[in-house]
Amino acid sequence: MERDGRPVGSASGELVTIGEFARLSRLSAKALRRYDELGLLRPALVDQVNGYRYYDPAQVEGARLVAWLRRIGMPLNRIGRVVALDAGAAAVEIRAYWARVEAETAARRDLAMYLVDHLSAEGRTMSRMPDDAHNTHNTHNTHNAENTGSSGSAGSAGAVALAIRCASLTDIGVVRTANQDAAFAGPRLLAVADGFGEGGAEASAAAIEALKPSTWGRDGALSAADLLNALEETADSAARAVRDAVAPCADPDGSGTTLTAMLWTGSRLGLVHIGDSRAYLLRGGELFRITHDHSLVQSMLDDGSLSPEEAVSHPGPALLLKALVGEARPAAVAVACRADVRLREVLAGDRYLLCSDGLSAVVEAADLRAAVVAADDPQEAVRRLAGLAREAGGPDNVACVVADVVVEE
Repeated sequence: MERDGRPVGSASGELVTIGEFARLSRLSAKALRRYDELGLLRPALVDQVNGYRYYDPAQVEGARLVAWLRRIGMPLNRIGRVVALDAGAAAVEIRAYWARVEAETAARRDLAMYLVDHLSAEGRTMSRMPDDAHNTHNTHNTHNAENTGSSGSAGSAGAVALAIRCASLTDIGVVRTANQDAAFAGPRLLAVADGFGEGGAEASAAAIEALKPSTWGRDGALSAADLLNALEETADSAARAVRDAVAPCADPDGSGTTLTAMLWTGSRLGLVHIGDSRAYLLRGGELFRITHDHSLVQSMLDDGSLSPEEAVSHPGPALLLKALVGEARPAAVAVACRADVRLREVLAGDRYLLCSDGLSAVVEAADLRAAVVAADDPQEAVRRLAGLAREAGGPDNVACVVADVVVEE
């Protein structure tokens, strides 16, 4: 129906042309046509004779939201989900998206800083090398060990050979009727995984199993750069294993697992981490957390919208921003959701704790430290820690691994 040559019939009275709507919404006519084709922003009316698109001015707010979300880099398929939500749910979704972007940016920053340090160290070594490279082979190896956090290898002059002694334990807890956590402790691999969803138990077991065949040479067999590449490949293998494991589920996209693992090279530990399971280091009597949770609560802590005290009693669900899941993602999204990988310095006397949030979320950090310090060996430590979780009510499954770095006999 028309009035004075202009289409009408909208909630607000009159419709406007695509050109006028483009001006109001700050979107180009080309973008509006594209969003119409994708079903993201449909016009209120399309003239059946000439194909002209007309929009309701009441659509401007939604169109501006689309424009703003595009400016922060949100993919179109995710924008479609956000604009269909009410304001409160949309705010949560946007926060979760941006927290994921920041987590990925932080991981890239850490890798960039590592590369700067590594290449700077290599440059300093090369600048000190005399013309006769054969006479400086040992010096070059020693310098690299010092600057990559290595404690030396059996083949380096004056090096101390190190090994790990470890123990693992999982506990169903007091409340749950099934155990979806998994843990493993061996001479070359330490790992915990916290499964969720219908295929959670299968996902956590598959993630750890995928790490076991990894081949790691003694220190010196792989350079730091090669180790980082190997860690990336290992993390990708775990992601594929999880997808295969949960594929038979009715809702594979809703099943997955966290993963925190450390792979021993002989004098260095390679860390693979995704989700909210954690790794801690006890050194010099102090307990340090060496992983960063990929969770909405952690992102709110990072941006200051939650205090540590508020985070403990945050009423919202434990929303993960990154995890190994059954969903087959587009390449760009898959890269953004990759696990963090790092190399860790090790020293004789270090004690490492890896655990799922069934432990870290219910036991105070001071109590964690006290239990890890007091235990004579890893086996006693994991038993103490599982006991603490049960004393705190045991609301969730627990997986934990404790490992000591010792001088190899």
